[in-house]
Amino acid sequence: MENNYYSPVQILENNIKAGISKANMGLLKMILLGMFAGMFIAIGAEGSNLAAHNLTGVGVARTLTGVVFPIGLMMLVVTGGELFTGNCMLTMALADHKIKALQMIKNWVVVYFSNMLGSILTAACVYASGQYDYSDGALGAFTIKVAMGKADIDISKAIFSGILCNILVCIAVLMSSAAKDLIGKLFGAFFPILIFVISGIEHCVANMYYIPAGSLHPATANM
Repeated sequence: MENNYYSPVQILENNIKAGISKANMGLLKMILLGMFAGMFIAIGAEGSNLAAHNLTGVGVARTLTGVVFPIGLMMLVVTGGELFTGNCMLTMALADHKIKALQMIKNWVVVYFSNMLGSILTAACVYASGQYDYSDGALGAFTIKVAMGKADIDISKAIFSGILCNILVCIAVLMSSAAKDLIGKLFGAFFPILIFVISGIEHCVANMYYIPAGSLHPATANM
């Protein structure tokens, strides 16, 4: 019976092929897929904020957040999208001499800012929806608190936290791509992201939602 998953060698080969496709993608398509990816991650972020905003136990709150947040990446791996952190694996195609360094850098720059645009648009929609008023304004206060925590992190901690996060995001993408069936793809994306959220490490694209979302709250104007 045929396996419903790819071997590690096949995963690497498939990732390199995907990297070639990403590097040669048209600019408009790259921008649109980058925006959608930013929106998906932002939706996971806002949902996790909502789920955990009135919990007092840090462990319970982070675990619940970790269960909800991966939905963003799960939507992305199933429907498609260009995510900066996952696209860092274009280095595999570069190392295999299948793409040029300038192609990789172009993809990173375009996708990074497209992710940011999608995330900010989502934050604006969440604010306009009146969601911050939930629990008598507690969700809005929690959103500000999260944003301040992200913005005030020490630069050295942010760098190493980001490295750890990107390792787990790339593993999640690879594990998802290992599966040939939908359930396998979802579970492959879920567990590494669950761990990174529980661990409290920093994801740059998620922060493209968290920080603007807190900044949009009228209360931040008086801080």
